[in-house]
Amino acid sequence: MILEKYNASGNDFVITHKFKREDFSEFAKKVCNRQTGIGADGFIVLIPHHELDFEWLFYNSDGTMAEMCGNGSRATAHYAFNNNLADKNLKFLTGAGEIGCFVDGDIVSTDLTPPKILKVDIEESGYNWWLINTGVPHLVSLRDDISDFDIEDARRLRWKYNANVNIAKVDKNNGNLFVRTFERGVENETLACGTGMAGCFYRASQEGFFKLDANVFPKSGEKLYLSLKDDRLLFRGAVSRVFYAEFK
Repeated sequence: MILEKYNASGNDFVITHKFKREDFSEFAKKVCNRQTGIGADGFIVLIPHHELDFEWLFYNSDGTMAEMCGNGSRATAHYAFNNNLADKNLKFLTGAGEIGCFVDGDIVSTDLTPPKILKVDIEESGYNWWLINTGVPHLVSLRDDISDFDIEDARRLRWKYNANVNIAKVDKNNGNLFVRTFERGVENETLACGTGMAGCFYRASQEGFFKLDANVFPKSGEKLYLSLKDDRLLFRGAVSRVFYAEFK
């Protein structure tokens, strides 16, 4: 099987394309294993779609499937364009619905699915949380300091609410947002999470910290951009193709 590895803001993915739908859950666990496989946060398979450019099958590193992944969508768009599977302005189907992407060199923009606030004013561990769906569910807490991220408590909240867990710090004066995320499926903190950053930005914008846009910095330190227009989120940032390989 021919595979390509991609990095998107610290999230890494192994990507391939096939001509029919199959169950790749066991293969995803094998290839994403950082000791015995290639190592990645997720495995993505592009398959044909009768109307859109393609459909994706997205697997977390533990073999479970996820509806959406913001950074994964940007990596996927870059892969599809560079492998002549789609033009630079493309649309594809995810488990969360149809999304659009635009590839401009190594900068890829994704038009995410409309965000939905599922619940507000959740009190846990002395902090206020919102539950927001930006393709997948995210718990979001805005704080003055995110240097201390309690991973064990995040793991507890992940299972209690079946959601990813995010803490974020707003720098309103400079239009910056800093985010840390504990991801389902990886079951640990990751260097970045696109839909998590989107959820944090959406809560911050709803609370008046940002009007239309912000620079967003995940744990990896890379700079990304999020904006809100007509209740849709646009997510933009760089991706890189790490290597090409044949996996047996």
